[in-house]
Amino acid sequence: MPTTIKAALKKWEEASGKKSAEAKEIKLIGVYPPIEKLEGPLHILVNCEKLSLSTNLIVNIQNLQVLKNLKVLSLGRNLVKSLQGVEGAAETLEQLWISYNQIDKLKPIRNLAKLHTLYMAHNLVREWREFEHLTELPCLEDLVFIGNPLEEEATLNGNYTQQVSKRLLLLKKLDGYPIIREEEGDGEDDAIEDDNSDDSDLDDGAPPPEEG
Repeated sequence: MPTTIKAALKKWEEASGKKSAEAKEIKLIGVYPPIEKLEGPLHILVNCEKLSLSTNLIVNIQNLQVLKNLKVLSLGRNLVKSLQGVEGAAETLEQLWISYNQIDKLKPIRNLAKLHTLYMAHNLVREWREFEHLTELPCLEDLVFIGNPLEEEATLNGNYTQQVSKRLLLLKKLDGYPIIREEEGDGEDDAIEDDNSDDSDLDDGAPPPEEG
């Protein structure tokens, strides 16, 4: 039997000595048996700004609309196949950590107007037309995209950083490295290439330790 959100929150309260309804940060990481569904009393997390659910077996993103103050959502190392449902946090979400899942479509992310950090390494995005949905994020500055088929192909072609930087004009960091742009009119390249040959420091998009 999978662990429910209700049961996981009870265990977290017992271990942390805190109340779910008052906490700004809640970590339900690597729960055993794993959490499979974002269902249950999420509505009580009225003060939660950071919710960590990495290393479970969650397939669908749902019920985020009840998390009125959610700024950081961590879903790395789950079984998420679609971003459908993430728009429930469109008014507040600033960071989405969702590396090591099975996502190949990005359209739902267009609604996250405040999102400035997106860690989605090692997913299944294959086409630039899907990547183009990221251009509609007006605040996106930090992206980890390594390990997607699209990145792997573009890196082999030697134009990965250039292709990304010319699409995401406000991006400051890609896969843990700063984007260095040419001064306007000084050259054709939009950024200095990096070969991403060593991603040892980018596990799960180089997030804080709980994502590891």
